[in-house]
Amino acid sequence: MGPRTAAETFRKRTADAKHYRVTLYGSLAATGKGHLTGNAVREALAPARVQIIWKPDFAKKRHPNALTIDACDGAKRGVTATFYSIGGGAIEEEGSSGKRAGDVYRISSMKQMLAWARTRGKTIASYVFETEPAIEKYLAKVWRVMRQAIRRGSTASGVLPGVLKLERKASSYHAKANNARSVVRDVTLVFAGALAVAEENASGGIVVTAPTCGAAGVLPSVLSYIAQVNGVTEKKIIEALAVAGMIGNIVKTNASISGAEAGCQAEIGTACAMTAGAAAYLFGGTSRQIEYAAEMGMEHHLGLTCDPVAGLVQIPCIERNAMAAMRALEAAIYALASDGMHRISFDDVVATMKRTGHDLGSAYRETSAGGLALHFTKNGKQSISIGIRKTKRRKRP
Repeated sequence: MGPRTAAETFRKRTADAKHYRVTLYGSLAATGKGHLTGNAVREALAPARVQIIWKPDFAKKRHPNALTIDACDGAKRGVTATFYSIGGGAIEEEGSSGKRAGDVYRISSMKQMLAWARTRGKTIASYVFETEPAIEKYLAKVWRVMRQAIRRGSTASGVLPGVLKLERKASSYHAKANNARSVVRDVTLVFAGALAVAEENASGGIVVTAPTCGAAGVLPSVLSYIAQVNGVTEKKIIEALAVAGMIGNIVKTNASISGAEAGCQAEIGTACAMTAGAAAYLFGGTSRQIEYAAEMGMEHHLGLTCDPVAGLVQIPCIERNAMAAMRALEAAIYALASDGMHRISFDDVVATMKRTGHDLGSAYRETSAGGLALHFTKNGKQSISIGIRKTKRRKRP
């Protein structure tokens, strides 16, 4: 999404150009083919001819997801621009101030958010709607697109694109959920929703970034489950989306939601935190309990690496959406059983996630150069085996 937006932005400036050169750097190049980045850029610059240069071994200092676009002919020949894809479809341009979405909101930390809610006796959702009155209508659209993604993914079948030839599972899980009872039914319903959206994303379908495409299945699956089982109104779901969005915005403002910058903890971890907080809100939790649920959702994903096999958003990404969805529900329920008091704050865990992300080696930050990705070649075949090496037993002196 980010590279496509960047290409569309540049295209408007150089409308008469018939030939572009696009250079993808770092993580964008390393996983670009699996993420359909090349396709997105070509579509955005169509009908012009597009030359793509892949430079996975060169990363820009500002952000590992970078691309430079050059106009190669026409009146704008020689015009160039470098963009950074910072997560969730958002971009920053070289030379810009780097202001992010958090600047829309005066409140940029959970500590400030809780203080605002406490002194006014209002909810987190209330703050969002007061800050952006028009966002309620937009969130209604978001909820509609989320449900559509679940419906499409729950009935689709076949093999996902890419060398892994991974079969879709959501429809099977959905059918099994309908034939199950009690806890098994509930858990499988959550899994089915998360798989449906994650598989739609993997096949290039329309999803809602929550906070990113790779983590898009967590929030809709849990909200859909709660709406179905608890009979929650659409108005309450929209309020829960506002809560989730505020949580995600705090993470993006103070840390990162980019797997290339901070590992999968930044994507799935943030999605789990957003979802846990939204679920706690729907279950009637206080602002303090919502904060606790969000903190747990992030805390228990700290250190999670981003290692997509073959550069595709499939293994382990799709299953991670399902696992994080259940963890979000568990975090919400755990927080509701408490009084909301705990030692590590949400702001603390976000700061920890940022530091941990910077400490992770680049191989574990969406480059497909480490972790699970090492166990497969570009042809999708297993390249190395996992096992315990036998060592000779040393004699005691």
